[in-house]
Amino acid sequence: MIAWLSGVLFIVGATLGLLAGIGVLRMPDVFTRMQASTKASTLGLGCLLAGVALRNPELSFAVRAASIAAFMLLTTAVSAHVIARAAARSGAPIWEGTLV
Repeated sequence: MIAWLSGVLFIVGATLGLLAGIGVLRMPDVFTRMQASTKASTLGLGCLLAGVALRNPELSFAVRAASIAAFMLLTTAVSAHVIARAAARSGAPIWEGTLV
């Protein structure tokens, strides 16, 4: 049962990582690219780390996975904010379909 659940988490995590990559390529402006990359990659990495922690039920794996997940959650939010602020201050154009 744990092997199936971790397998599903691996597939979901890989799919979300793929969607993050596609979102970066397909989105029209900096702000939507930033949103696509941060949301999907953070969720994808979280699913992959949860799958690893389930697959290896040792405490050291769980601590490492939780540490990596916490680090990624903090750094992704900060980097997204810095990128958005730099883009807004530099006058990056907003896609015409964006509702403000």
